[in-house]
Amino acid sequence: MKPLKIGKNIYNVGVKDWNIRDFHGYSVYQGTTYNAFLIVDEKITLIDTVKSEFADQLLDNIAKIIDPKKIDYVISNHTEMDHSGSLPRLMHKIGEDKPLYCSKMGCKNLSLHFSQKWNYKAVENGEELSLGKRTLTFLETRMLHWPDSMFSYLKEDKILFSSDAFGQHYAGPENFDDEIGAAIMPHARKYFANILLPMAPLILKLLEKVNELGLEIDTICPDHGIVWRKDPSKIINTYLDWSSQEPQKKAVVVYDTMWHSTQAMAEAIAAGISEEGVSAKPIHIRSSHRSEIMTEVMDARGIIIGSPTINNGLFPTVSDLLTYMKGLKPKNKIGAAFGSYGWSGESVKLINLELEAMKFEVIDPGLKIQFVPDKESLAACIEFGKKIGKSIME
Repeated sequence: MKPLKIGKNIYNVGVKDWNIRDFHGYSVYQGTTYNAFLIVDEKITLIDTVKSEFADQLLDNIAKIIDPKKIDYVISNHTEMDHSGSLPRLMHKIGEDKPLYCSKMGCKNLSLHFSQKWNYKAVENGEELSLGKRTLTFLETRMLHWPDSMFSYLKEDKILFSSDAFGQHYAGPENFDDEIGAAIMPHARKYFANILLPMAPLILKLLEKVNELGLEIDTICPDHGIVWRKDPSKIINTYLDWSSQEPQKKAVVVYDTMWHSTQAMAEAIAAGISEEGVSAKPIHIRSSHRSEIMTEVMDARGIIIGSPTINNGLFPTVSDLLTYMKGLKPKNKIGAAFGSYGWSGESVKLINLELEAMKFEVIDPGLKIQFVPDKESLAACIEFGKKIGKSIME
């Protein structure tokens, strides 16, 4: 990825990670980017770095514009290692005494990540930093999505450097929203569902605060994916919508199966839900990545989970998904459980406990069928689905 001009004397000097396919449990089947932004002013400033293995490429990109040693200020919006990993290499190159600006929690996190005693400058919320002709304003965004997170806003150019907010795990030939168009939105949706969903209430408050401050935003530069320059309001308004967690008339029937009995139940339940005018589809866990499933869960009203009973418990992949889902804290959901069993049949009860722990509205004790479902049992599955569909439509 060559340096990319964002504005007058403003560049993206980050890198594209074309080959990554797993980002700590999140499927990134089209890679990702680690964006870093260089502002050339009276005080030359770098905002964020890249993953450690791409440090040389970052320095090469900077060198195509200026000698890296001329960098005066470094800003760390977020200390997660995909954005701070190259700091040791960078600071060694430009000078360990150069000011490194971050939030108070950022200073703490970086000192725990790295042993070097850098020249940390902890900034306050709303504090400004003059670069010469330009001014950066720092906005604290705690838990979006780490305690150290902050935005940096370039006042004169109306550019928001938004760290992990408004990003996407996507590496492609396009660099801006007007180059890729609507095709970027599924990536943005997946990113929100799997990273930012637990912070949805905080995001609503933050966006209200940004609106109160009257910040004019012409460009949003996230640390992952494309830059929003044509219509940044599109992603802001979409975040407002996603953060409200108002579900659609939609259900996902998520299951795993041993000998296809739970699968047959899932397909019949989905058919019953559909008969009530609700969009529904069965999703086999081992045929779908958990991050793809969670993207479907985000805007669904009904979350129906199916598992066979194995060793008096849940099928392992179902336990994995429920643990993952619980951490992302989806809200405003109807839940129900089902499953086949041989001689004990605990899976439905165990799923219900997990759904209740997530504060889902469990609308039925659940449906379990011994061994292979016959015609009568499948008819019961369809009725079970119709009950769920009616609840969603209410």
